[in-house]
Amino acid sequence: MDVSLVDWSRAQFALTAIYHWLFVPLTLGLSFIIAFMESIYVKTGDEEWKKITKFWMTLFGVNFAIGVATGIILEFEFGTNWSNYSWFVGDIFGAPLAVEGIMAFFMESTFIAVMFFGWNKVSKKFHLVSTWLVAAGANLSALWILVANAWMQYPTGMHFNPETARNEMLNFWEVLFSPVAINKFLHTVTSGFVLSSVFVVGISAWYLLRKRNQMLAKRSMLIASVFGFVMSLFLILTGDGSARLLARHQPLKFAAMENLYEGQSNAPLVAVGILKNDNTEPKKKDFLMKLEIPGVLSFMAFQNFDAYVPGIRDLVHGNPEQGIISVNEKIAKGKLAIEALKEYKEAGKTGDTAKADSASAVLNSNFKYFGYGYLEKPQDAIPPIGPAFYSFRIMVALGMWFVLLFILTVFFVFFRKPEKIKWYLYLSVLSIPLAYLASETGWLVAEFGRQPWVIQDLMPASAAVSRLTTGSVQTTFILFAVTFTLLLIADIKIMSKQIKIGPKDGGEK
Repeated sequence: MDVSLVDWSRAQFALTAIYHWLFVPLTLGLSFIIAFMESIYVKTGDEEWKKITKFWMTLFGVNFAIGVATGIILEFEFGTNWSNYSWFVGDIFGAPLAVEGIMAFFMESTFIAVMFFGWNKVSKKFHLVSTWLVAAGANLSALWILVANAWMQYPTGMHFNPETARNEMLNFWEVLFSPVAINKFLHTVTSGFVLSSVFVVGISAWYLLRKRNQMLAKRSMLIASVFGFVMSLFLILTGDGSARLLARHQPLKFAAMENLYEGQSNAPLVAVGILKNDNTEPKKKDFLMKLEIPGVLSFMAFQNFDAYVPGIRDLVHGNPEQGIISVNEKIAKGKLAIEALKEYKEAGKTGDTAKADSASAVLNSNFKYFGYGYLEKPQDAIPPIGPAFYSFRIMVALGMWFVLLFILTVFFVFFRKPEKIKWYLYLSVLSIPLAYLASETGWLVAEFGRQPWVIQDLMPASAAVSRLTTGSVQTTFILFAVTFTLLLIADIKIMSKQIKIGPKDGGEK
């Protein structure tokens, strides 16, 4: 396999996903914030709340339109750049994507027309229901996408059919309700809720700095900060759940995320650290400096301060005392599974039933290591340590800042005059890009950490890529990079213009 083809295909998919994820989180959270605001309007009849609702709804609409465009391209790339992957697991991976299109996106796109154009054309209550259904639809869309992504990181509810060389779904509900899928959905959408809350607080702070639309700003800040604070607490809880799931199902991701090379009991959490290359072993990183909290990593992983947390060395070279086999052993088992599949297919062609049964037995006993058969050396199983380590710490540090920001916002709105606290207002505005940085680094932790796997333990990226020329992927990479950048610039310009214009006075005519 051409390594440059794999790298360029991964780069193109990462490019599309990163740009797409610039739009999705704001859609997830802002839709609910808008629904809360409109609920207050319907309850109180205060026209100011209607004006506030419609202002944030305009920003939601701009972001939603461009998010849809990048999302469609992302789904197409599974067929164009990753056709072997689509063949191998299309029966399973395609199901949640189909449900997303038929149910969630259909509901969202249907009621969004009522939400935007139904003011004064339908009753207040029907319009409110439409707004809530758009919010529900947006987040249901995320559910099905994240179920598909979670299955790639924890394949379950399926079996491998050697006749077709494809994985087939056995239990849809097991795929939908796997612990990884549930946790990934809750953690991801709540991160979107936090980003949206920071966005609303930041834009409102900008209005207060400009001494404009102060009622809109203060009311919006209050709704967003309360919503954001509650969701931040939930985000911390789901993040804690993510750590335990990683330690159980993706231990190398967990070890790479912490740069834990030697496994240990009472393992410390590195709160702050700077990495440097260690030339004693490929991919090994050492610490130039670090600040540790004793025992916390063990507790994060297994809720026991004395628990043994396997390190990269254990997971790559094996640790019989801990019941961990080496990657070399897994590679050998994976090659046995691949060879058994070939023998099974050949036996089927010749009608040799005994040989087919024997090959099938070998395949079934070694299938869970199938993907390792495509790795060339044990070090290939180690994810990129630097990006996972730093991204995780950036994400957590910024998450803690957002909790403090929401507390300050509630306090200042209730007990002070926030328009007079300039340092707080400037920090609120500056927090908007930080929220996007936190969101993207969260995605980087998830996706860098699971490399080299497209499907955990079953298919590495090198086996999933389409048979294309590297040049064609490079060309489309450049085209997508230019197109997505133009879309992002357009999104920022349109939203900035709408923010500068501000809300319209009075209701829509």
